[in-house]
Order: sequence, then C-alpha cells, then structure tokens
Amino acid sequence: MIMKFGYKLAAEGFGPKELIRQAVRAEEAGFDFVEISDHYHPWLDVQGHSPFAWAVLGAIAARTQRLGLATGVTCPTVRYHPAIIAQAAATLAIVSDDRFTLGVGAGERLNEHVVGQGFPSVRGRHERLKEALEIIKLLWQGGYQSYEGKHLQLEDARVFDLPDKLPVIAVAAGGKNAATMAAELGDGLFATEPRSDLVETYQGAGGSGPRYAEVPMAWARTEEDGVQEALKTTRWAVTGWKVMSELPNPVNFDAASQTVRAEDIREKFATGPDPEPYVEAVRKYTDAGFDHIVLQNAGPDPDGFLDFFHKELHDRLR
Repeated sequence: MIMKFGYKLAAEGFGPKELIRQAVRAEEAGFDFVEISDHYHPWLDVQGHSPFAWAVLGAIAARTQRLGLATGVTCPTVRYHPAIIAQAAATLAIVSDDRFTLGVGAGERLNEHVVGQGFPSVRGRHERLKEALEIIKLLWQGGYQSYEGKHLQLEDARVFDLPDKLPVIAVAAGGKNAATMAAELGDGLFATEPRSDLVETYQGAGGSGPRYAEVPMAWARTEEDGVQEALKTTRWAVTGWKVMSELPNPVNFDAASQTVRAEDIREKFATGPDPEPYVEAVRKYTDAGFDHIVLQNAGPDPDGFLDFFHKELHDRLR
C-alpha cells in the first residue's frame, strides 16, 4: 500500500493569505497534498475565520508545483447546487494540472442553513448526496444534460471546460450506507475515524480508490501547550458527529463544548514534541486500511508543526 500524507488547512482558524502561505510551506516540507474544509462559519468564534475554499485552492494551485489539492469536504446539495460544484471542480482540475480531488459529504447545519432552505434529516441528506453525485457525473460526461430527482433538478446544463482527466470524487462516510455510496457513485472514501469497517464496506461494495482519513494532532513545544490550544480552538471535535452535524452557529458549539476537559483532548489528539505519539496515531488509521492520511494540527504554531513534520515525522511515516 502506497501511503500519501496530507496537511489539513484549517480554514476556520486562518485567513485566506495565511492558508495559501501554509500550503506553499507544506509542499516544501514534503507533504503530498493539502486538504481544506469548505465551511461558511468557523466551529467557534474564537477561531475567527472561514474564507471561500475554492478561491483559496485556485491560488494554491498557482503557487505550487506538485502538491495535491482536496476539499475536505464540500456539501454539494444545499448551499451549493451540484451543477456549480461540477463546474468548480472541473475548472480547478484544469488550472492545477490534474492535482485536485473533490471530497464531498452530506454536510453540517453550521454551514448549510445560511441560505434559508433548512437542513434535511439524515436520510434526506443521503438522498440528496446521491442525487448530487449523479448530477456531477452526468455533467462530466459532456454535452447538455438534464436531471429530475426527488430533491434536485438540472435543466439543460453543460460544463464547457472539462479536464482530460476527471477529478477523483472521495465520499465522506460515517456509516455503512455512505461507505457503500462511496463505492457505487464515488471514486474514493473519506473518513475521520480509524474504522476498518468503513474500509471493508467500501471495498466490499467494489470500491478500489484512495481512502482518506483525518488524524487529530496538536503539536507544541510542550504537551500542555498543545492540549490547551486544542481545548481553546478545537474542543468541538470531541462532541461527536450527531452534535457536529446538527448545531447551527459557533455560539451553539461554544455552549455544547463547555464541559470538554483537557483529558478529553489528550484521549483524542496526539500532542507535545515527541514524534512517537504522532506515529502511533497515524498507525491506527493505516492499520484500519486508510492510505491517504491527513495530519490535522490544532496546535498553536503551524510553522513549528510543518518543521516538525519535515524533520521528525516525514521519514518515520514513510
């Protein structure tokens, strides 16, 4: 299994120019790709940012040479219509010289409610995601296309600029239904937990593409500094998907995560200056069958983490 390692661009925590700078540095540090969240709001107000991911990715494509790019992940059903995502992804694939992966998922209320269309039930989200994937792949066939679904429609639409090589579509899965959808309608799998059952379901349904997973980390010069920074900015990550997908605004996540303790951060995040906890954290995901590992750093010093990867982690992980 050929492993690839990615750097998570924390779009909720940094402005667009800083994210572009970090991506350039990630390429220099030896990362294979960067992945960026596609949000309208940050999780917490203290994070303070949420730029438009597609503009940031276009600028990164122009500033880098070999670095892969990925959305992690885009919801192509409420805030966006899938026709727009089909066009955006095709354009980004062209300007990046085929370095782009389209990560898609069923979305969170945090970002999708902003257009005033409500937020569907879990079943409704998955029905919409299935239709969205069908629309995107239909448009990528070329020519004028129409589609009449239960939730989504398309009328006489054509994406005029298509790349010679279509982007990989990696579908986010937190359960077996979505993992099956990733195999049937996508080209890859995307997950946030080291769950071998998701990989097994994906492969059992015929999936043979890349398997992306995010690994939570909080690098700092001391373990306590890493823990405290993650507690300040990223405590929402330990609340669980049923909370993360349903709350509407940062103020709600602030309230819901008030009881998160430093011990909870230590259980979920690799922290501190020693490389071994990071290697062990990654091993859980590779043992589960994932081959595109995204290092998601919540520590206080992005440049320090990039140097740490280059000097301490790169060779060990390879």
